[in-house]
Amino acid sequence: MVLDDIDAHIVRLLRMDGRMPNADLAAAVGLSPSACLRRLRLLERNGVIRGYTAIVEMPGPRDSLVVLTQITLERQTEDFLNRFETAVRRCPEITDCYLMTGLADYLLKIEVKNAADYERLHTDVLSRLPGVARIQSSFAIRTVVSGRPAGP
Repeated sequence: MVLDDIDAHIVRLLRMDGRMPNADLAAAVGLSPSACLRRLRLLERNGVIRGYTAIVEMPGPRDSLVVLTQITLERQTEDFLNRFETAVRRCPEITDCYLMTGLADYLLKIEVKNAADYERLHTDVLSRLPGVARIQSSFAIRTVVSGRPAGP
């Protein structure tokens, strides 16, 4: 789907505030509320807007550890990639997975309780994922920026 200027503006505004009321959204892009809602529903139906989420900052001490893990597969065939991706989707600790260029094939963002929990995940899950040849992990010290929308 090709976005015109109004659709692109709607998407930018919703990336900054996914809970923006339709009336406010319509006013901001210069449409009637009904016309804006029609465009919004079309963006959702066509998969441009895939969903809505809350970005949550938990009060108090952080109760999870973020680990960024690079995975290199034995081969980069379609079958190896598909089997790996299917298995990754079943692991709730893996919050994000990106197919990459460069030295590693995938970059995973993993959230676990602590280092011992990561060791368990590494031994019981990551090392047993289909086609894995190499695993390299880095532990995040603190979050500087997270979950903010991309610029216009």
